Amino acid sequence: MYVPAHFAPDDADVQELLARHRAADLITVGPEGLEATMLPLLYDREQGTLLGHFARNNDHWRRADGQPCLVIVRGPDSYISPGWYASKAEHGRVVPTWNYVTAHVHGHVRIHDDVDWLASLVRRLTDAHEAGRPAPWRVDEAPERFIAGQLRAIVGVEVRIERIEAKFKLSQNRPAADVDGVVAGLRAVGDAPGADAVAAHRP
Repeated sequence: MYVPAHFAPDDADVQELLARHRAADLITVGPEGLEATMLPLLYDREQGTLLGHFARNNDHWRRADGQPCLVIVRGPDSYISPGWYASKAEHGRVVPTWNYVTAHVHGHVRIHDDVDWLASLVRRLTDAHEAGRPAPWRVDEAPERFIAGQLRAIVGVEVRIERIEAKFKLSQNRPAADVDGVVAGLRAVGDAPGADAVAAHRP
């Protein structure tokens, strides 16, 4: 990944991105070339893993087991209009760009076809996504036989993290007045996540 120094995040920023419980693209190379599946993944920092599950009918898991992989994790991304820059009025030498937060996680895939492993994962994933809701839904609220059937329809995936490359391109290379313009512009178009990310990482 090409990461200019001003867009290089610190480790705390990367850890926060991975811990946000978002879906990510799991990419492997199989006999027929590149394969990708978007999966909700849970970051286990202590174990250095990303955990999730495939639909059993998705044959990607059969070809992925034991293979090297790339997981693309994304944070906010936004179009940045040059009209938001204060420097536009000063000299006009401005162009559009795109702000984004991303991490490329490199590792190897391990498949888990064990009901107890899957049951534990599904509970952890559900609890992570339901956290903060006024009335969080719990797996045990569904009938036991129904959940057992659902678990048979999925296959677990574990990515052992070997290397992480990350880039937080959030207008850090712009003058302070331009950064202020970007934050205001993003808020004006209703992009609060993008605005908050730029504001949090201003130089």
